[in-house]
Amino acid sequence: MSFLEYRVKTAPTGFGKVLALNWALVLVVTAVAAIGWLMLYSIAGGQIDVWAEPQMKRYILGLVVMFIVAFTPIWFWRSMSGFAYGVSLLLLLAVEFFGAVGMGAQRWIDLGFMRLQPSELMKVTLVMALASYYDMLDDKKISRPLWVLIPVALIVAPTVLVLMQPNLGTSIMLLVVGAAVMFAAGVSLWYFGGVLALGGAAVAAVFLTRGTPWQLLHNYQYTRIDTFLNPSADPLGAGYNIIQAKIALGSGGWAGKGFMQGTQSRLNFLPEKHTDFIFTTLAEEFGFIGAFSLLVLYALILMFLIVAAIQNRDRFSQLIIIGVAVNFFLYLAINLAMVMGMAPVVGVPLPLLSYGGSATLVIMLSFGLVQSAIVHRLR
Repeated sequence: MSFLEYRVKTAPTGFGKVLALNWALVLVVTAVAAIGWLMLYSIAGGQIDVWAEPQMKRYILGLVVMFIVAFTPIWFWRSMSGFAYGVSLLLLLAVEFFGAVGMGAQRWIDLGFMRLQPSELMKVTLVMALASYYDMLDDKKISRPLWVLIPVALIVAPTVLVLMQPNLGTSIMLLVVGAAVMFAAGVSLWYFGGVLALGGAAVAAVFLTRGTPWQLLHNYQYTRIDTFLNPSADPLGAGYNIIQAKIALGSGGWAGKGFMQGTQSRLNFLPEKHTDFIFTTLAEEFGFIGAFSLLVLYALILMFLIVAAIQNRDRFSQLIIIGVAVNFFLYLAINLAMVMGMAPVVGVPLPLLSYGGSATLVIMLSFGLVQSAIVHRLR
Protein backbone atom coordinates (compact mmCIF):
# COMPACT_ATOMS: atom_id res chain seq x y z
CA MET A 1 0.00 0.00 0.00
CA SER A 2 1.43 3.38 -1.03
CA PHE A 3 1.70 6.27 1.41
CA LEU A 4 -1.13 8.16 -0.32
CA GLU A 5 -3.36 5.06 -0.27
CA TYR A 6 -2.60 4.60 3.41
CA ARG A 7 -3.46 8.23 4.09
CA VAL A 8 -6.79 8.00 2.22
CA LYS A 9 -7.80 4.68 3.80
CA THR A 10 -7.02 5.79 7.34
CA ALA A 11 -8.69 9.22 7.06
CA PRO A 12 -12.21 9.52 8.55
CA THR A 13 -15.18 9.86 6.23
CA GLY A 14 -18.67 11.33 6.50
CA PHE A 15 -19.79 12.12 10.03
CA GLY A 16 -16.43 10.87 11.28
CA LYS A 17 -14.86 14.09 9.98
CA VAL A 18 -17.23 16.13 12.12
CA LEU A 19 -16.29 14.11 15.20
CA ALA A 20 -12.59 14.38 14.37
CA LEU A 21 -12.65 18.19 14.48
CA ASN A 22 -11.02 19.88 17.44
CA TRP A 23 -14.25 21.33 18.82
CA ALA A 24 -12.49 22.75 21.85
CA LEU A 25 -10.48 24.99 19.51
CA VAL A 26 -13.69 26.07 17.75
CA LEU A 27 -15.35 26.96 21.06
CA VAL A 28 -12.39 28.96 22.38
CA VAL A 29 -11.99 30.83 19.09
CA THR A 30 -15.71 31.66 19.14
CA ALA A 31 -15.45 32.83 22.77
CA VAL A 32 -12.65 35.24 21.85
CA ALA A 33 -14.63 36.52 18.85
CA ALA A 34 -17.70 37.02 21.09
CA ILE A 35 -15.63 39.16 23.45
CA GLY A 36 -14.65 41.22 20.43
CA TRP A 37 -18.32 41.74 19.49
CA LEU A 38 -19.10 42.93 23.03
CA MET A 39 -16.23 45.41 22.93
CA LEU A 40 -17.25 46.72 19.49
CA TYR A 41 -20.81 47.13 20.78
CA SER A 42 -19.49 49.07 23.78
CA ILE A 43 -17.15 51.23 21.73
CA ALA A 44 -20.03 52.20 19.41
CA GLY A 45 -22.05 53.43 22.40
CA GLY A 46 -24.52 50.55 22.43
CA GLN A 47 -25.12 50.46 18.68
CA ILE A 48 -24.78 46.97 17.24
CA ASP A 49 -24.95 47.92 13.56
CA VAL A 50 -21.87 50.16 13.55
CA TRP A 51 -19.08 47.63 14.12
CA ALA A 52 -20.35 44.62 16.09
CA GLU A 53 -22.92 43.32 13.57
CA PRO A 54 -20.60 43.53 10.52
CA GLN A 55 -17.91 41.76 12.52
CA MET A 56 -20.35 39.00 13.52
CA LYS A 57 -21.23 38.45 9.86
CA ARG A 58 -17.56 38.27 8.94
CA TYR A 59 -16.93 35.73 11.68
CA ILE A 60 -19.85 33.55 10.56
CA LEU A 61 -18.50 33.69 7.00
CA GLY A 62 -15.07 32.82 8.38
CA LEU A 63 -16.53 29.90 10.32
CA VAL A 64 -18.10 28.55 7.12
CA VAL A 65 -14.75 28.92 5.34
CA MET A 66 -13.02 27.12 8.21
CA PHE A 67 -15.37 24.13 8.01
CA ILE A 68 -15.08 23.91 4.21
CA VAL A 69 -11.29 23.96 4.43
CA ALA A 70 -11.30 21.53 7.37
CA PHE A 71 -13.37 18.88 5.58
CA THR A 72 -11.18 19.09 2.46
CA PRO A 73 -8.30 16.56 2.56
CA ILE A 74 -4.97 18.04 3.61
CA TRP A 75 -3.26 16.55 0.55
CA PHE A 76 -5.45 18.78 -1.63
CA TRP A 77 -4.17 21.88 0.14
CA ARG A 78 -0.62 20.65 -0.30
CA SER A 79 -1.18 20.32 -4.05
CA MET A 80 -2.73 23.83 -4.16
CA SER A 81 0.06 25.52 -2.16
CA GLY A 82 2.07 26.78 -5.12
CA PHE A 83 -1.01 28.09 -6.89
CA ALA A 84 -2.29 29.84 -3.74
CA TYR A 85 1.09 31.49 -3.19
CA GLY A 86 1.22 32.64 -6.81
CA VAL A 87 -2.25 34.17 -6.63
CA SER A 88 -1.36 36.01 -3.42
CA LEU A 89 1.81 37.35 -5.02
CA LEU A 90 -0.13 38.56 -8.06
CA LEU A 91 -2.63 40.29 -5.76
CA LEU A 92 0.22 42.04 -3.97
CA LEU A 93 1.50 43.24 -7.35
CA ALA A 94 -2.03 44.39 -8.25
CA VAL A 95 -2.09 46.50 -5.08
CA GLU A 96 0.86 48.49 -6.42
CA PHE A 97 -1.11 49.48 -9.53
CA PHE A 98 -4.80 49.32 -8.58
CA GLY A 99 -4.80 49.31 -4.78
CA ALA A 100 -7.16 51.44 -2.69
CA VAL A 101 -5.55 53.97 -0.37
CA GLY A 102 -6.48 54.26 3.28
CA MET A 103 -4.77 55.78 6.33
CA GLY A 104 -1.95 57.00 4.09
CA ALA A 105 -1.10 53.54 2.76
CA GLN A 106 -1.99 51.58 -0.36
CA ARG A 107 -2.78 48.10 0.96
CA TRP A 108 -6.23 47.06 -0.24
CA ILE A 109 -8.02 45.89 -3.37
CA ASP A 110 -11.62 47.11 -3.56
CA LEU A 111 -13.87 44.18 -4.54
CA GLY A 112 -17.08 46.18 -4.18
CA PHE A 113 -18.62 44.14 -1.35
CA MET A 114 -15.41 44.27 0.68
CA ARG A 115 -11.84 45.51 0.64
CA LEU A 116 -9.32 42.69 0.48
CA GLN A 117 -5.86 43.09 1.98
CA PRO A 118 -3.64 40.64 0.04
CA SER A 119 -0.81 40.93 2.56
CA GLU A 120 -3.04 39.18 5.12
CA LEU A 121 -3.70 36.33 2.69
CA MET A 122 0.02 36.03 1.99
CA LYS A 123 0.66 35.20 5.66
CA VAL A 124 -1.15 31.90 5.12
CA THR A 125 -0.17 31.06 1.55
CA LEU A 126 3.51 31.68 2.35
CA VAL A 127 3.29 29.09 5.12
CA MET A 128 1.55 26.69 2.71
CA ALA A 129 4.23 27.16 0.04
CA LEU A 130 7.12 26.66 2.47
CA ALA A 131 5.49 23.63 4.10
CA SER A 132 4.89 22.04 0.68
CA TYR A 133 8.47 22.77 -0.38
CA TYR A 134 10.01 21.13 2.68
CA ASP A 135 7.54 18.25 2.53
CA MET A 136 8.91 17.16 -0.86
CA LEU A 137 12.56 18.10 -0.21
CA ASP A 138 15.00 15.39 0.76
CA ASP A 139 16.33 15.81 4.31
CA LYS A 140 19.93 15.83 3.06
CA LYS A 141 19.27 18.93 0.95
CA ILE A 142 17.53 21.06 3.59
CA SER A 143 20.64 23.02 4.65
CA ARG A 144 22.48 23.09 1.34
CA PRO A 145 22.88 26.68 0.07
CA LEU A 146 21.08 26.21 -3.25
CA TRP A 147 18.05 24.67 -1.56
CA VAL A 148 18.03 27.35 1.13
CA LEU A 149 17.93 30.15 -1.46
CA ILE A 150 14.58 28.96 -2.86
CA PRO A 151 12.56 29.43 0.37
CA VAL A 152 14.45 32.66 1.06
CA ALA A 153 13.26 33.97 -2.32
CA LEU A 154 9.71 32.86 -1.50
CA ILE A 155 9.89 34.92 1.70
CA VAL A 156 11.71 37.99 0.41
CA ALA A 157 9.52 38.58 -2.67
CA PRO A 158 6.24 39.27 -0.80
CA THR A 159 8.07 40.99 2.05
CA VAL A 160 9.50 43.60 -0.32
CA LEU A 161 6.10 44.16 -1.96
CA VAL A 162 4.41 44.59 1.43
CA LEU A 163 7.15 46.95 2.61
CA MET A 164 6.50 49.12 -0.46
CA GLN A 165 2.82 49.66 0.49
CA PRO A 166 4.16 50.61 3.14
CA ASN A 167 3.29 48.07 5.83
CA LEU A 168 6.19 47.48 8.19
CA GLY A 169 4.25 45.35 10.69
CA THR A 170 3.09 42.77 8.14
CA SER A 171 6.47 42.63 6.43
CA ILE A 172 8.09 41.80 9.78
CA MET A 173 5.48 39.09 10.35
CA LEU A 174 6.18 37.54 6.94
CA LEU A 175 9.90 37.41 7.67
CA VAL A 176 9.48 35.88 11.12
CA VAL A 177 6.83 33.34 10.05
CA GLY A 178 8.93 32.27 7.07
CA ALA A 179 12.01 31.91 9.26
CA ALA A 180 10.01 29.90 11.82
CA VAL A 181 8.89 27.39 9.18
CA MET A 182 12.48 27.06 7.91
CA PHE A 183 13.70 26.52 11.47
CA ALA A 184 11.04 23.89 12.13
CA ALA A 185 11.96 22.17 8.86
CA GLY A 186 15.52 21.70 10.14
CA VAL A 187 17.55 24.39 8.36
CA SER A 188 20.99 24.82 9.93
CA LEU A 189 21.26 27.36 12.75
CA TRP A 190 24.26 28.95 11.04
CA TYR A 191 21.93 30.54 8.51
CA PHE A 192 19.83 32.09 11.24
CA GLY A 193 22.95 33.46 12.91
CA GLY A 194 23.89 35.13 9.64
CA VAL A 195 20.38 36.55 9.27
CA LEU A 196 20.50 37.98 12.81
CA ALA A 197 23.80 39.66 11.99
CA LEU A 198 22.32 41.14 8.81
CA GLY A 199 19.27 42.22 10.79
CA GLY A 200 21.47 44.09 13.24
CA ALA A 201 23.25 45.78 10.36
CA ALA A 202 19.88 46.68 8.80
CA VAL A 203 18.68 48.28 12.05
CA ALA A 204 21.88 50.32 12.21
CA ALA A 205 21.41 51.35 8.57
CA VAL A 206 17.85 52.48 9.31
CA PHE A 207 19.10 55.01 11.86
CA LEU A 208 22.26 56.01 9.99
CA THR A 209 20.41 56.81 6.76
CA ARG A 210 17.74 58.94 8.45
CA GLY A 211 17.51 62.38 6.91
CA THR A 212 19.43 61.36 3.80
CA PRO A 213 17.96 61.07 0.29
CA TRP A 214 18.30 57.29 0.54
CA GLN A 215 16.74 56.75 3.99
CA LEU A 216 15.31 53.24 4.36
CA LEU A 217 12.00 54.10 6.07
CA HIS A 218 9.27 56.65 5.48
CA ASN A 219 9.22 59.74 7.68
CA TYR A 220 6.06 58.60 9.50
CA GLN A 221 7.79 55.32 10.38
CA TYR A 222 10.71 57.20 11.92
CA THR A 223 8.16 59.26 13.83
CA ARG A 224 6.67 56.05 15.21
CA ILE A 225 10.12 54.99 16.44
CA ASP A 226 10.63 58.38 18.10
CA THR A 227 7.21 58.12 19.70
CA PHE A 228 8.00 54.65 21.00
CA LEU A 229 11.27 55.80 22.55
CA ASN A 230 9.83 58.97 24.11
CA PRO A 231 6.04 59.44 23.72
CA SER A 232 5.97 62.34 26.22
CA ALA A 233 8.14 64.47 23.92
CA ASP A 234 5.03 65.29 21.85
CA PRO A 235 2.03 64.44 24.09
CA LEU A 236 -0.52 66.24 21.91
CA GLY A 237 0.92 65.10 18.60
CA ALA A 238 2.80 61.92 17.72
CA GLY A 239 2.82 60.65 21.32
CA TYR A 240 -0.89 61.23 21.91
CA ASN A 241 -2.09 57.78 20.87
CA ILE A 242 0.21 55.72 23.05
CA ILE A 243 -0.20 58.04 26.06
CA GLN A 244 -4.00 57.72 25.89
CA ALA A 245 -3.69 53.95 25.46
CA LYS A 246 -1.57 53.70 28.61
CA ILE A 247 -4.07 55.84 30.54
CA ALA A 248 -6.87 53.48 29.48
CA LEU A 249 -4.84 50.40 30.44
CA GLY A 250 -3.96 51.72 33.88
CA SER A 251 -7.32 53.27 34.73
CA GLY A 252 -9.08 49.90 34.61
CA GLY A 253 -7.44 48.70 37.81
CA TRP A 254 -8.25 45.17 38.95
CA ALA A 255 -11.92 44.86 37.98
CA GLY A 256 -12.39 47.73 35.51
CA LYS A 257 -14.92 50.54 35.28
CA GLY A 258 -17.69 48.31 33.99
CA PHE A 259 -19.17 47.38 30.64
CA MET A 260 -19.74 50.48 28.47
CA GLN A 261 -18.29 52.68 31.23
CA GLY A 262 -14.84 53.26 29.77
CA THR A 263 -14.28 57.01 29.64
CA GLN A 264 -11.23 56.91 27.36
CA SER A 265 -13.14 55.13 24.59
CA ARG A 266 -16.61 56.63 25.15
CA LEU A 267 -15.22 60.20 25.14
CA ASN A 268 -13.06 59.46 22.07
CA PHE A 269 -9.72 60.02 23.77
CA LEU A 270 -8.60 56.56 22.71
CA PRO A 271 -7.32 56.34 19.11
CA GLU A 272 -8.32 53.56 16.69
CA LYS A 273 -10.36 52.12 19.56
CA HIS A 274 -12.17 49.57 17.35
CA THR A 275 -9.06 48.26 15.57
CA ASP A 276 -5.46 48.40 16.79
CA PHE A 277 -6.22 49.64 20.34
CA ILE A 278 -9.26 47.54 21.20
CA PHE A 279 -7.34 45.73 23.97
CA THR A 280 -7.01 48.98 25.91
CA THR A 281 -10.81 49.40 25.88
CA LEU A 282 -11.19 45.87 27.27
CA ALA A 283 -8.62 46.57 30.00
CA GLU A 284 -10.33 49.85 30.93
CA GLU A 285 -13.81 48.32 31.21
CA PHE A 286 -12.93 44.91 32.70
CA GLY A 287 -9.58 45.64 34.34
CA PHE A 288 -6.73 43.23 34.97
CA ILE A 289 -9.14 40.32 35.51
CA GLY A 290 -10.79 40.79 32.11
CA ALA A 291 -7.50 41.34 30.27
CA PHE A 292 -5.88 38.32 31.93
CA SER A 293 -8.91 36.14 31.12
CA LEU A 294 -8.59 37.07 27.45
CA LEU A 295 -4.90 36.18 27.51
CA VAL A 296 -5.79 32.78 29.00
CA LEU A 297 -8.12 32.13 26.05
CA TYR A 298 -5.36 33.11 23.63
CA ALA A 299 -2.96 30.80 25.47
CA LEU A 300 -5.45 27.94 25.10
CA ILE A 301 -5.62 28.50 21.35
CA LEU A 302 -1.83 28.37 21.10
CA MET A 303 -1.75 25.27 23.30
CA PHE A 304 -4.25 23.49 21.02
CA LEU A 305 -2.11 24.36 18.00
CA ILE A 306 1.12 23.14 19.61
CA VAL A 307 -0.48 19.85 20.71
CA ALA A 308 -1.91 19.34 17.20
CA ALA A 309 1.56 19.84 15.68
CA ILE A 310 3.14 17.36 18.11
CA GLN A 311 0.49 14.69 17.49
CA ASN A 312 0.66 14.94 13.70
CA ARG A 313 3.07 12.65 11.84
CA ASP A 314 2.70 14.27 8.43
CA ARG A 315 5.54 16.72 7.70
CA PHE A 316 3.40 19.10 5.64
CA SER A 317 0.69 19.18 8.31
CA GLN A 318 3.20 19.78 11.09
CA LEU A 319 4.79 22.72 9.29
CA ILE A 320 1.38 24.20 8.43
CA ILE A 321 0.28 24.07 12.08
CA ILE A 322 3.58 25.51 13.31
CA GLY A 323 3.35 28.34 10.78
CA VAL A 324 -0.24 29.13 11.78
CA ALA A 325 0.71 29.07 15.48
CA VAL A 326 3.66 31.44 14.97
CA ASN A 327 1.55 33.77 12.82
CA PHE A 328 -1.22 33.87 15.44
CA PHE A 329 1.31 34.48 18.22
CA LEU A 330 2.85 37.36 16.27
CA TYR A 331 -0.54 39.01 15.81
CA LEU A 332 -1.04 38.80 19.56
CA ALA A 333 2.46 39.69 20.74
CA ILE A 334 3.01 42.65 18.39
CA ASN A 335 -0.39 44.19 19.09
CA LEU A 336 -0.06 43.89 22.88
CA ALA A 337 3.49 45.22 22.85
CA MET A 338 2.34 48.07 20.62
CA VAL A 339 -0.57 49.25 22.79
CA MET A 340 1.47 48.94 25.99
CA GLY A 341 4.29 51.09 24.62
CA MET A 342 6.76 48.20 24.42
CA ALA A 343 7.04 48.41 20.62
CA PRO A 344 6.41 51.06 17.94
CA VAL A 345 2.87 51.31 16.57
CA VAL A 346 2.94 49.28 13.34
CA GLY A 347 -0.75 48.68 12.69
CA VAL A 348 -1.09 44.99 13.58
CA PRO A 349 -4.66 44.05 14.69
CA LEU A 350 -5.51 41.97 17.75
CA PRO A 351 -6.64 38.59 16.34
CA LEU A 352 -10.41 37.95 16.40
CA LEU A 353 -11.07 41.14 18.41
CA SER A 354 -10.06 44.04 16.18
CA TYR A 355 -12.59 45.21 13.62
CA GLY A 356 -11.60 44.14 10.11
CA GLY A 357 -12.58 41.66 7.44
CA SER A 358 -9.34 40.48 5.81
CA ALA A 359 -7.54 39.57 9.04
CA THR A 360 -10.58 37.76 10.48
CA LEU A 361 -11.24 35.71 7.34
CA VAL A 362 -7.56 34.81 6.91
CA ILE A 363 -7.24 33.74 10.55
CA MET A 364 -10.30 31.49 10.18
CA LEU A 365 -8.88 30.13 6.92
CA SER A 366 -5.65 29.27 8.72
CA PHE A 367 -7.59 27.51 11.48
CA GLY A 368 -9.38 25.58 8.73
CA LEU A 369 -6.00 24.31 7.51
CA VAL A 370 -5.14 23.27 11.06
CA GLN A 371 -8.46 21.44 11.39
CA SER A 372 -7.88 19.73 8.03
CA ALA A 373 -4.52 18.52 9.30
CA ILE A 374 -6.20 17.25 12.47
CA VAL A 375 -9.13 15.57 10.70
CA HIS A 376 -6.98 13.88 8.06
CA ARG A 377 -3.92 13.07 10.14
CA LEU A 378 -2.45 9.59 9.94
CA ARG A 379 -3.94 7.26 12.54
